[in-house]
Amino acid sequence: MPELSSRRRQLVLAICCMSLLIVSLDNTVLNVALPSMQKELHASVAGMQWTIDAYTLVLASLLMLAGSTADRIGRRRVFQTGLVLFTLGSLLCSLAPNLESLVAFRMVQAVGGSMLNPVAMSIITNTFTDPRERARAIGVWGGVVGISMAAGPVVGGLLVDSVGWRSIFWINLPVGLAAVLLTWRYVPESRAPKPRRPDPVGQLLVIGLLGSLTYAIIEAPSSGWTSPRILLFTALALCSLAGLLVYEPRRTEPLIDLRFFRSAPFSGATVIAVCAFAALSGFLFLNTLYLQNVRGLSALHAGLYMLPMAALTFVCAPLSGRLVGNRGPRLPLLVAGVAMTACGLLFAVFDAETDTALLFTGYVLFGLGFGMVNAPITNTAVSGMPRTQAGVAAAVASTSRQIGGTLGVAVIGAVLASGVAGTGSPRGAAYASAFVDASKPAWWILGGCGLAVLLVGALTSGRWARETALRTARRLEKQPGPPTAGRPAADSRTS
Repeated sequence: MPELSSRRRQLVLAICCMSLLIVSLDNTVLNVALPSMQKELHASVAGMQWTIDAYTLVLASLLMLAGSTADRIGRRRVFQTGLVLFTLGSLLCSLAPNLESLVAFRMVQAVGGSMLNPVAMSIITNTFTDPRERARAIGVWGGVVGISMAAGPVVGGLLVDSVGWRSIFWINLPVGLAAVLLTWRYVPESRAPKPRRPDPVGQLLVIGLLGSLTYAIIEAPSSGWTSPRILLFTALALCSLAGLLVYEPRRTEPLIDLRFFRSAPFSGATVIAVCAFAALSGFLFLNTLYLQNVRGLSALHAGLYMLPMAALTFVCAPLSGRLVGNRGPRLPLLVAGVAMTACGLLFAVFDAETDTALLFTGYVLFGLGFGMVNAPITNTAVSGMPRTQAGVAAAVASTSRQIGGTLGVAVIGAVLASGVAGTGSPRGAAYASAFVDASKPAWWILGGCGLAVLLVGALTSGRWARETALRTARRLEKQPGPPTAGRPAADSRTS
């Protein structure tokens, strides 16, 4: 990539942040619109789960493929393609005549979205070559997520109440089209000097694992946990997992390098990302349905109710980044784990939904916890990794976030659906009276996710964990690819 002027670099950063804004805003805005969509499309809880999980599932499956493809054929080309697909998917979602069409069009959105954030981060990394400038650029990038978290519920509420739920997809159209034109005009093309080879078998196994597992969890409450269809998809998920564990170590350049998991910080970051984002997606899903279907709030008022959570996330995210830079990831992870666990216990034990003061306290605790947890994830994932492997490690962390989001909605939605089964309309009195009790197991699960963040964060951020990361890095440098049939593995005693 040619050296750009300071002004041009800032413009490239702004263009990349536009893509992050529409992707992040789309997720937070959609949650506020769920009850309106449910009513108009006559959807069940499982139907609402699919409107979210169809997107995050495809995104999680294709993130690493999109990153490696961009390195091979050109980052600007893939980025522009992603913008076009995401914008087209948004237009189609706004015109969806039924739930099935909406889910399909959300998947089109996700294919485009998978080409945006990881590729935009690669563009930023290659545009800002000075480490200090790059750190500031990534800080701005992270701040956009906070803005979307804060603005999403309010913007979504305004649009749903004034125009209707279809309008939440319209806001992506002008931003997406502007980003396409600006990318063509100002973002230079770049490629990796030595891109990773494609791994189609690994890609299919990942899709099989995530897709079948998500389907089994979401559809089990209505089909029955022991029904042949659910057992079939569960078996498919297990076979896909076994296939990954057997096949990937044999490839020179696998989609997922299993050797990374010998590093305790990397393994910890993966678990923390899954747990934290499962908690976030489950939290938003539960509260959106509760505030509108049980308390009877409008979409706008529901968005305003959740502002304490969004505001704390917005404030704590940059603070967490500074703490990670100055003192390492341990303190933010511990604070996040304690706050998210306390939030889950507050709702599970004290029925915080029924008391407005406790409700807002729970929102503040969750916002504090989630604001603190996001920054350490990528830092912990790449801790001690060789520079040549840091991008792949960060991509796995990003994929773990999306997997967590997918599983959070699937599991929490399944628990809720089982609890409110047979209570009739979501707007009815029977549904409202059953909701709090039905959501208690879900809050215990969310509290458990927070406890996992606390324990895993404490375990994988100390001296022992850093030593495992250094040993893994040395092995990766000495043996660039996994052993194949024609090359014996390095001695496992090598340190």
